[in-house]
Amino acid sequence: MNVDELIAIDVHTHAEISCREPEDDYANEIEEQKKKYFKSGSPPTIQETCDYYRERKIGLVMFTVDTEFEIGRRRIPNEEVLDAAKANSDIMIAFGSVDPHKGKMGLREVRKLIDAGVGGFKFHPTCQGFYPNDRMAYPYYEAMAEAKLPVIFHSGHSGMGSGLRGGGGMRLKYSNPMHLDDVAADFPDMTIIIAHPSWPWQDEALSVCLHKPNVYIDLSGWSPKYFPPQLIHYANTQLKTKMLFGTDYPLITPERWMKDYEAAGFREEVKPLIMKLNAIKALGLDR
Repeated sequence: MNVDELIAIDVHTHAEISCREPEDDYANEIEEQKKKYFKSGSPPTIQETCDYYRERKIGLVMFTVDTEFEIGRRRIPNEEVLDAAKANSDIMIAFGSVDPHKGKMGLREVRKLIDAGVGGFKFHPTCQGFYPNDRMAYPYYEAMAEAKLPVIFHSGHSGMGSGLRGGGGMRLKYSNPMHLDDVAADFPDMTIIIAHPSWPWQDEALSVCLHKPNVYIDLSGWSPKYFPPQLIHYANTQLKTKMLFGTDYPLITPERWMKDYEAAGFREEVKPLIMKLNAIKALGLDR
């Protein structure tokens, strides 16, 4: 990634459709409800996303989410995302996603992705149905920590299943960021990124981030005009080197996020840290 030529690095974007695999129509009610919740339209391809970000001189981290165990919907192949990152290495970093319920077979995939050059990994506890501090996932973390790769965990409320009967069967409790305190303590050399303002557990996320040097927070998934006051306060003060720009694209565009960010109350001296400099460290781009 040519970081010197970029105005920002978005650490949280999604691969929503595959150009290699036929679309899976299983659990369509969850996908359709997600579109209504986020008021989103037809998603772009991975390459269209890269072209869009390149035009704006913004780097991006992209991933799919492996929900095959909990939801039963076929994922976009990690290899497709990784190949796209290699073809767009000036602008894109690929993160892998492997559900820890897949056990040793999943661990084999994690190691294969590491060997292939993946830049990190993404977990979604609510959509994958596990507590992040479940020892089931620890062999995965051990491999990631050994490879010195950052790991993103969804936190807080989820648009997935919101409004569906029974929430589509998904449970919000898994995404309380306090569960990440155990992971951060047990893997102190693994960079952990808590994704999103963690409503209704924002204070828990701030506490874990303040207490554990290896924990960051990405500001994706919400427009900055809706950020809780305490999140902006800590971003301006004690946690100014641990906050990361992220959008949740294509659900939120960089244009909308950055417009609202300018008016949200962040200090001028903090803005370059959040938009790019903190991500360079968190993603290991300074090594």
